[in-house]
Amino acid sequence: QVQLVESGGGLVQAGGSLRLSCTASGIRFSINAMGWYRQAPGKQRELVAALRSGDSTIYATSVKGRFTISRDNAWNTVYLQMNSLKPEDTAVYYCNVVLKSPFGPTYDYWGQGTQVTVSS
Repeated sequence: QVQLVESGGGLVQAGGSLRLSCTASGIRFSINAMGWYRQAPGKQRELVAALRSGDSTIYATSVKGRFTISRDNAWNTVYLQMNSLKPEDTAVYYCNVVLKSPFGPTYDYWGQGTQVTVSS
């Protein structure tokens, strides 16, 4: 059973920083990608940043230069360092992992989400 456990959310003033962590367990297949999405009230869930196998990264335009995604060597934990936070970064942040089975199909797993609130 794949589990993703997020931590590090909270309340911060604009211009401040937070670091999110996501620890994965129960992974049996190859990791295609691991990353962070967010969903603000009344909006669709959107990609924030992701690490792909091979360590390429992708960032939402709105967070480029402010957020950095990284991981530990074993792909057990992925981090999101968020600097220069803005009120519009307020959302529930979800960890995501995409696994690829040796038989072809891919599988998506999600964490429970962690709230990030940025006050102006």
